[in-house]
Amino acid sequence: MPIKRQAAKKDNFAIQPETTSAMTLKAVFFDMDGVLYDSMPNHASTWKKAFATVGIDYPEASAYENEGRTSKGTIELTYRTHLKREATPEEVHAVQTLKTQLMTQSPAPAPLPGIQPLMAQLREAGIRTLIVTGSKQPSLLNRVKNDFGIDASEMITGNDVTREKPDPQPYLMALERAGIDAHEAIVIENAPLGVRSAKAAGIATIAVNTGILPDSRLLEEGADRVLNGTAPLYEQWAEVAAEVSRKR
Repeated sequence: MPIKRQAAKKDNFAIQPETTSAMTLKAVFFDMDGVLYDSMPNHASTWKKAFATVGIDYPEASAYENEGRTSKGTIELTYRTHLKREATPEEVHAVQTLKTQLMTQSPAPAPLPGIQPLMAQLREAGIRTLIVTGSKQPSLLNRVKNDFGIDASEMITGNDVTREKPDPQPYLMALERAGIDAHEAIVIENAPLGVRSAKAAGIATIAVNTGILPDSRLLEEGADRVLNGTAPLYEQWAEVAAEVSRKR
């Protein structure tokens, strides 16, 4: 069912906090899985099925803990953790191929509430919106333009980086792409590794907890504020943006 777009709330969009003269917001960077789309349940179930074929009982929570890594990185880490050895290139390829096939067969995830109108209002206010994701999944990446109006030039994906989250490289690349400094951006993340990556890049970070991990995991990684989902992010944007800006 299409997400009902909410009416613009101009009073909610005083997004340049008066109390923080050093902070002029120029861009907001969004993770994709679990922020734009309710896609993490698909990832959790398909990882579990793919790893089961090689004798690994993959916990659901691990999918959320490892979100943000590339598929290759997740497979290599999981082999070391569960099988106590390195995965061969052939094993990585086999599990990765199966995971991709299973994701293609999964139901299309719905956009999460509030993100579409939030992005529209940010752009109307002259603030750039970029996607920063470890995903290489074509089926989702191709939907982003239609669902959120984001061109490929405004996306940093797993195809662009040499060091995955939690390394700061993805968000440092986003800063470079936007041509701004860290204090001029805010990151929206839902995953512990993504929060760690953003904070390592020096960027104020709002975490939206759309998964199964406790809020404490996101706070442990340095989130400046944790919200219970994406709808509150839209509804409370002015307040939350001002709060995380003051923490810089």
